[in-house]
Amino acid sequence: MLKGRPKSILTEKEEEIMTRLWEHGPLFVREIVELYPEPRPHFNTVATTVRILEQKGFVGHESISGSHRFYAIASIDDCRSRSLGKVIANYFRGSYRDAVSALVAEEKITAEDLRELLDMVENKNKNK
Repeated sequence: MLKGRPKSILTEKEEEIMTRLWEHGPLFVREIVELYPEPRPHFNTVATTVRILEQKGFVGHESISGSHRFYAIASIDDCRSRSLGKVIANYFRGSYRDAVSALVAEEKITAEDLRELLDMVENKNKNK
């Protein structure tokens, strides 16, 4: 992402486009549209969203034969981290522990998953 830009999270529509760029690499708007299932969004809608992503610093473009081919500047890891942080801040009062507790309460994570996570944390702390 471009330095000096305000950090923001992706809207659902922006995320859909970014996912296509991460999965398929640089694309023209018409190629992005073709990757959608029917009914596909209108070309102009996708083009506008891509330009917004570019203004936000998530996407860049290169000119090829008078047309623009767009590519992801922001990595999926960067967006994932920022989005997760926003969810934790908004829905769990900034507590990652509360977020994991919610996963346990909703049976979305197993004891084995938690053991693996604990091992990761302990190994990371050993390597510091």
